[in-house]
Amino acid sequence: MAEAERIVATDCGSTTTKAILVERVDGEYRLRGRGEAPTTVEAPFDDVTVGVLNAVGELEELTGRRFLAEERVQTPAEGDVGADLYLSTSSAGGGLQMLVTGVVKTMTAESAQRAALGAGAIVIDVIAVDDGREDHERIERIRSIRPDMILMSGGTEGGTVQHLLDAAEMLVAADPRPRLGRGFKLPVIYAGNSAAREGVREVLGERADLLMVDNLRPELERENLGPSGESIHRLFLEHVMAQAPGYDKLLAWANAPVMSTPRAVGEMVQLAAREERADVLAVDIGGATTDIFSVFGEQFNRTVSANLGLSYSVCNVLAEAGAEGIGRWMPVAMGGDELRNRLRNKMIRPTTIPQTVEDLLLEQAVAREALRLALAHHGALASGLKGLQQVRTMGDVFTQAAGGETLVDMMALGLIVGSGGILSHAPRRGQAAMMMIDAFEPQGVTRLAVDSIFMMPQLGVLGSVLPEAAMEVFRRDCLVPLGTVIAPVGRARDGEVMLEWEMGGEQGDVRGGEVRRLPLGPGEKAQVELRPRRGMDVGAGKGKRWVGPVEGGVVGVVLDGRGRPLRLPEEEGERVRKLAEWMEAAGAMPGGER
Repeated sequence: MAEAERIVATDCGSTTTKAILVERVDGEYRLRGRGEAPTTVEAPFDDVTVGVLNAVGELEELTGRRFLAEERVQTPAEGDVGADLYLSTSSAGGGLQMLVTGVVKTMTAESAQRAALGAGAIVIDVIAVDDGREDHERIERIRSIRPDMILMSGGTEGGTVQHLLDAAEMLVAADPRPRLGRGFKLPVIYAGNSAAREGVREVLGERADLLMVDNLRPELERENLGPSGESIHRLFLEHVMAQAPGYDKLLAWANAPVMSTPRAVGEMVQLAAREERADVLAVDIGGATTDIFSVFGEQFNRTVSANLGLSYSVCNVLAEAGAEGIGRWMPVAMGGDELRNRLRNKMIRPTTIPQTVEDLLLEQAVAREALRLALAHHGALASGLKGLQQVRTMGDVFTQAAGGETLVDMMALGLIVGSGGILSHAPRRGQAAMMMIDAFEPQGVTRLAVDSIFMMPQLGVLGSVLPEAAMEVFRRDCLVPLGTVIAPVGRARDGEVMLEWEMGGEQGDVRGGEVRRLPLGPGEKAQVELRPRRGMDVGAGKGKRWVGPVEGGVVGVVLDGRGRPLRLPEEEGERVRKLAEWMEAAGAMPGGER
């Protein structure tokens, strides 16, 4: 693939198909154009490639180049027509929807959930022996959800067999029908105790397209998610996508396997973590769901908070956080009844955009809570293995504490990437920075960026064949660097010095309860010395000096003296005043200094 000079990549989303052109110019790969069109997987077109042709057609109009010939993307290029490489991702038709089963919800079922999410699936339910439901409730649930695929797990090697056979019998009783395709056997991946394989095959062999893979939790202290993840992706291409309208043509056009959109984003996050040699957290917040991807200590995790979003799921955020939780982020006074009514209007008209400053501030307040709740969900799943003590009976398993310390370490985090309209298209970049800082509470020294036009899916699939091209475009055209946030961990009284800083010949301090901003533009770097006061930590330990480079951005360097964990003033008037002060300092207040 080293000779690829012109690359076209598409992402077939649930509503919109996006096409980008990447070209090598003066020895570097750069984004040269972008087009989009409605996705056409449903009636009246019933052919996903119609949307692809329309999106690439717009790309042709915008760039003055020709990529289409004979009603397809021409590869390889012939003269001035076509591209050297055509790649695609897809979440059209709702993406890959999976049911996961396990024996113990916080052990094998959770491992299976991690495998499915890491492969880019949407996990629509997790069935386990200890999930609190009766058998008839589980059967009814399985019968009603119409998954694309089922992942069965459970039992370490040498462990339980009967519970796995019971789970297989439950699937037979429920007789779930696949979401796509008629006369199509539902794919079932068995990744449990190998001793139960023959029994599971006898029960399910004629009723499902059964695939046996290595146990994903062979021992309590060890996971083996790779074989399950690869099988999910392969069956997604061979079975699920093959049944969707027009996907057979898309698979034939592409020069590399088509990836599910979430899997491709995960691939890009992992590539960025390797190339940047840093722990990375990326978030995609939408109208219905919030996805979080992370790499901590080379361990990749993905979660989907399917009930946390800013339009269709806005009232779920209200129910989870409460009017008080959302209202605490409003830098203007707004009563609880007014707040709830505005959000109910948003639920009724989910596609509307804010029309007033108050509407904008409220939507950004909802985003803070959605991001905060999604990170809490992510931290719970991105954790060490649970149940590591000796297990003698199933009763012993059920009485074990949850255990499993989270892998999410905000002090170790090097880069946060935000995407989704609320972050990528915020009227002021400082607003995107403050939403991520307030919601995620980064600790120590952390870079912030947003995905300019959400092209991480296309770059993820590009990274599978040309990683250097993906990284060059990621750094130069995808990411908008916001800057760096410096946030000491610890508590201080308002006005009390938390740390002293020195940067570029200038020096100053950070005081409790304040937010300050230092100018450092995109592409600029500076050496910083941080001297925290006793009890404060910026990454080297309590009271210990930290010296290193920081990178600038369109916001600059944000000095956050509000302490960790972040606490807002309880008195409403004081809270509103401080929020407005902090947003003004970060260039995030509408009408204030940019």
